[in-house]
Amino acid sequence: MATGLTPNSDGMAAGTTSTNGVVPALAVTSVSKTFSGNRVLSNVSMTLESGEIRMLLGGNGSGKSTFIKILSGYHHKDDGGEIRIGGEILPDLNPHAAHHLGARFVHQDLGLIQDSSILDNMFMTGKFPARFGTVDARKAKQLTNASLEQVGLDLDVRTLIRDLSPVQKTGVAIARAIGLSDSNPIRLLVLDEPTATLPAAEVHQLLATVRRVADSGVAVIYVTHRFDEVFELPSRVTILRGGSEVLTTDSATLTREELVGHIVGSEVLAVVENTTTTFDTHAEPVLEVEDLQTPLVNGLTFRVHPGEILGFSGVTGSGRELINSAVFGATTRLGGVVTCAGVQVKANRPDLAIAAGIAFVPADRKIHGGFMNLSARENISISGLKSFWKFPRINRSTESHDALNWFQRLAVRPAGAISAALGSFSGGNQQKVIMGKWMRLGPKVMLFEEPTQGVDVGAKAEIYRQFAEASASGSALVVSSADVDELVAVCHRVLVLRHGHIVEELTGRELTVANVTRASLVDSSEDLANGVHP
Repeated sequence: MATGLTPNSDGMAAGTTSTNGVVPALAVTSVSKTFSGNRVLSNVSMTLESGEIRMLLGGNGSGKSTFIKILSGYHHKDDGGEIRIGGEILPDLNPHAAHHLGARFVHQDLGLIQDSSILDNMFMTGKFPARFGTVDARKAKQLTNASLEQVGLDLDVRTLIRDLSPVQKTGVAIARAIGLSDSNPIRLLVLDEPTATLPAAEVHQLLATVRRVADSGVAVIYVTHRFDEVFELPSRVTILRGGSEVLTTDSATLTREELVGHIVGSEVLAVVENTTTTFDTHAEPVLEVEDLQTPLVNGLTFRVHPGEILGFSGVTGSGRELINSAVFGATTRLGGVVTCAGVQVKANRPDLAIAAGIAFVPADRKIHGGFMNLSARENISISGLKSFWKFPRINRSTESHDALNWFQRLAVRPAGAISAALGSFSGGNQQKVIMGKWMRLGPKVMLFEEPTQGVDVGAKAEIYRQFAEASASGSALVVSSADVDELVAVCHRVLVLRHGHIVEELTGRELTVANVTRASLVDSSEDLANGVHP
């Protein structure tokens, strides 16, 4: 082994060969990053062998995203560090060089063009195959179908991305990264929370794909907030906290509780798993939904009591993902009656839903939940500006005071940064700000779609703590989530959907992860016997 280089946390020096004489797929030595005098990444080192899966874990703001953006050429690293891919030095701020050396990235937003077809998206990052100076459509279709097959998808390549389910979109993004013929062979695949929007059944399918990729000799960096995935994939784990590496070890040597402790610096798992409150089952329902009909739901009826936390579970496409948005009016309600505290809410009228006391936190906080270019202060106050109005303008002092109170109550970080653009915050802190926007109104009913999607365990604990407080104050909560553990941890009752129908109601001792998962899986013969049709 060459000398004169600093060993990294994996016991190797960047730019050297491993003990078996093979050049590592990725070798990082002492990489740091400073923004405006604030060091957000400090001397991070990492070595990945070909075919290795490395789980990269850490809370929001730990430095994971910054590290990935440096690898992809989006950010310039500080002087002094070094990155090699396949033994060759990766220059700064050069995405083309990263691709040329064999690095591929699938980011959280997937980078897909919603109004373009699968086929067109597959060649967005490369060249279409050509024949006699024109696009070889037949060859392009063959390559696309072969790539989709690698990740277990059988789709019409002419389908627009916007018409795909979340799991299908993720699959297309991964297929594009690993599947197409390329003169620069892939050495490293970086997946940034690829399962954030996926239910359990699709997660297992994706993890199988990741194993196949690794078995082919490609090194994989896998970022996730879902701890079960850490133990399901044969991998090594690197944990970042505050921009520094705190641990690198085999996943098999860790327990779930140890992972939580290393990530957040304190044991918050108990908080996450013990936040369910009690409610008065004899109280009049505050939310009544009769015969709700949406493009995926046909004739859904349910009631929620003050202080109750009701959960909806089901695989993607079951209708679970449209219930709350249809109740609120954000998506089309084809039929049915919604009543909140005795007030009937017209279909497709979010303004009337808000007036009746209903709040809605959607799954996609960046597009539908908040205004990323506006400040956190403005995002909090925008739900009700009347209380800040002092002719002839908004009273900024009162508005700022209110925002600071919500920052403190929800433990938003950075503390006091109410003037910063919402888009500059981590995912978990964005979610807290959006929750504050609604909670300040004191809603009677709060509707949540994937409330902890893409947030770390520390932010998740705080969100669950707020659920408990809202429940204790008498608000009713309806939580639709692909995270079965989440539903079991926080809900009093869970309704399971298949093909747009409620097939099971689980409460008390029957409300377990195993029972919810079992009920979510399609049993065609049982469904047909009960009148539940695809």
